[in-house]
Amino acid sequence: MKDKMRRFKQLLPDSETKSILNTATNGILSLTGPDGTPYGVPLSFVYDGGSAIYFHSARNGYKMECIEADSRCSFCVVGQDMIVADEFTSYFRSVIAEGRINVVTEETEIRKGLDLLCEKYSPGVDSTDEINKCLNHVAVLRLDIIRMTGKEAIELVRMREKKKD
Repeated sequence: MKDKMRRFKQLLPDSETKSILNTATNGILSLTGPDGTPYGVPLSFVYDGGSAIYFHSARNGYKMECIEADSRCSFCVVGQDMIVADEFTSYFRSVIAEGRINVVTEETEIRKGLDLLCEKYSPGVDSTDEINKCLNHVAVLRLDIIRMTGKEAIELVRMREKKKD
C-alpha cells in the first residue's frame, strides 16, 4: 500500500469520496490470479457508508479463484470523466479503495449485502422474492477497505479555488 498521494492538492475530501461511491454504478475490481497475472473485472457494487464495499458474484469462476489465491485487491470507480478536447485533458473525479476481499459466508450478512445492492439498483422495489430465489446460487463479496482516496483533476481544484476568492 502506498503512503501518501503524490498530488495531494487533488485529494478529494472524505465526504466527496464517499459521495462518488454512493452514486457511481460500476467500477473495476483488480485482483491477482493464482499464477500472479493481474486481473481486472468491471462490477456493480454498493458502498455500505463505512468501511466495506459489497459485490455479488457467481460462486465459481476465475474471479473466485483469484480471491482464493490472494485476497488483496484494489477497486477503482470513476465518478466523472468530462473530456475537454481543446485543453487535451479530462476533468475527472475518481476513487480508489484498497483492501482485502472476502467471500461472505454468514447468511445474515449475505442478505445484508444483497439488500444493499437491491436498494441501490432497484430502489423502492420489493426484492425479497428475488433475494430468496438466488440465495443458494449467488456469492456475496465484501471488500474490507484499508485505504481509500478520492482524486480530481487539477483543473477542478483550480475552479473550486477561484470560487472561494
